[in-house]
Amino acid sequence: MNKSIYDLSNFFPIVTVQSVTENLVSRIKLRRKEQHMSQKEISARSGVSLASYRRFEQSGEISLHSLLKVAAALGYLSDFENLFKEQKITSLKDYGK
Repeated sequence: MNKSIYDLSNFFPIVTVQSVTENLVSRIKLRRKEQHMSQKEISARSGVSLASYRRFEQSGEISLHSLLKVAAALGYLSDFENLFKEQKITSLKDYGK
């Protein structure tokens, strides 16, 4: 994955799109290897083309639908259920709802 020298997370401990993408790719690659699967095997199990999966591991680019299929093949689909679950608190009035 080409890490941009202009990504702010290189200089400050902040969350950026690039840092989240890199971390997600690393975790999925690690889970694939823990389950002793090659890129070809995860491609076959998920139904995502091998070229698309390879591009994901190299650049972080993948469609949401394909990412969900990869997560399902690895047994992590339920992790996506927690995204955006919590209400963002924008004022003290929202706290405790």
